[in-house]
Amino acid sequence: MERRGICKVVVLLSLVACAAAQSASNVRATYHYYNPAQNGWDLNAVSAYCSTWDASKPLAWRSKYGWTAFCGPSGPTGQAACGKCLSVTNTATGTQATVRIVDQCSNGGLDLDSGVFNQLDTNGAGYAKGHLTVNYQFVNCGD
Repeated sequence: MERRGICKVVVLLSLVACAAAQSASNVRATYHYYNPAQNGWDLNAVSAYCSTWDASKPLAWRSKYGWTAFCGPSGPTGQAACGKCLSVTNTATGTQATVRIVDQCSNGGLDLDSGVFNQLDTNGAGYAKGHLTVNYQFVNCGD
């Protein structure tokens, strides 16, 4: 019986470690004009996929971080990704930002709100190419 309990603990800890370590490197990040501030941080106004589950969240929750669509190679998909946060790092400059997933995409990476994209694109190379190369890691949103 004790051995069975130890096995369950090991499996549980392995699952927690996998969930905590969801990240990807050298991912393409494009930009999208959500303009959350101009749209009152209203997920319905921008037709975000996650609005079904997150549009009624408090304004403080919706406006805490910049927004992104997520279709990266590692991490949850669909509704399971909604509301989660990512720490995104521009590989060229090391600039970082935390973003909240509010939408889905199909480019195989991230579709950052243009404000976040510009915040990360400190050298202008991303704007010139039309995309950034980033690393991301799922992080606790703190809310």
